[in-house]
Amino acid sequence: MPWQQQVADIALEVDPETGLLWYREIIVTVPRRSGKTTILEAVQAHRAVTWARQVITYTAQTRNAARKKWETTFVADMEASPLAALFSTRRANGQEAMIFRNGSTWGIEATTESAGHGDDLDLGVIDEAFKQTDHRIEQFMKPAMMTRPDPQLWIISTAGTADSTYLWSKVEAGRMIVELGATSRVAYFEWSADDDADPADPATWWSCMPALGHTVTEERIATDFSTMKLSEFERGYLNRWSAGRRDPVFAAEHWQKMPVLDPAHKRDPEVAPTFAVDITPDRGAGSIGVSDGVHLELVENRFGTSWIVARVIELVADHGGSVVIDPAGPAASLIHELVTAGVVVRQPNGREYAAACGQLFDAVVAHTVRHIGQTELDTALAAATRRRRGDVWTWARNDTTVDISPLVAITLARWGATNPVEDAGKPVYAW
Repeated sequence: MPWQQQVADIALEVDPETGLLWYREIIVTVPRRSGKTTILEAVQAHRAVTWARQVITYTAQTRNAARKKWETTFVADMEASPLAALFSTRRANGQEAMIFRNGSTWGIEATTESAGHGDDLDLGVIDEAFKQTDHRIEQFMKPAMMTRPDPQLWIISTAGTADSTYLWSKVEAGRMIVELGATSRVAYFEWSADDDADPADPATWWSCMPALGHTVTEERIATDFSTMKLSEFERGYLNRWSAGRRDPVFAAEHWQKMPVLDPAHKRDPEVAPTFAVDITPDRGAGSIGVSDGVHLELVENRFGTSWIVARVIELVADHGGSVVIDPAGPAASLIHELVTAGVVVRQPNGREYAAACGQLFDAVVAHTVRHIGQTELDTALAAATRRRRGDVWTWARNDTTVDISPLVAITLARWGATNPVEDAGKPVYAW
């Protein structure tokens, strides 16, 4: 269908200078019964056959759902196709894979905490992404792609509910990128009805259902409309999000508007860097940020916490500077080990942390800072909310299942950079 061709044509564009795929992340949201499975099957088969020694992993809402789709659709179609002679199928539980003669494998993965840990990955697919309540599966996939020459992550789904925090963060970031026409390694596609469009009007259906007139008929849609709950019809057929979504703290025109967004911006080498560390409340992931007061950058965001201390020590040894950690936050457990290793650790109190959050907000709105357009940071910003503390506020760690540690890390890093160590401890007077 035309929509599938459009997505494939753009998602598989190559960088003319390197010959490698331009986009690293593909986000697609379309109504149900639009042909998502077909394009995913084609993309995965193309990767397995065209590239040699590729590792391809498909996930869905559960491992059982992923296996069912993989075996009854992907394997069945491939075995019935002219490509059948190019691979053999291994169906042993936990080791399911199509194994190709060129060394590629096409298998499935669970969405548990241990999924995919430590494996290489060239193509990752997160299907029915609205069922993912956190970034766990992505946090397994992206590190596995880090050393691969031509990786892609595909995220595809119909709109979700108030619990679909992971997908909503992707939608918010994608819409922001498209709205501002920002250059990005993320390709975002969305077919959905306008918020004020009449769900009963066939013109609304034609505006957002790319399979209508191809594999879906207007008569069938009318029948389903008359028998379904309106909210489910709107979500499933119009790709509209359920009510209750929260607006991001930063509007698109602030965070993604030049000159705040500058992919070419570099940290000032003449200024000692300030690093900062934050981890999620469940200790499932951590982030290291860096700033010189103007430049904001996520150095690293990875699953787990065991890697953080060694990485911070390495960064400080290579670049100098200090590290900021919120002593009231989850990363406080790392302070003793870092101090013992000789790292200068700044520990803002509650008043200073609240000031850091407000100062970052003001700097973004005033365009006095720069960031380079990192997906993990964009995602954290799209999902972040505020926690009120009297007349001030801080980032709310527990109000979202999205990993906002990248945002907290750059907030603390900028605070440290604009409040040098030598100024720490000086008395403050007020009249």
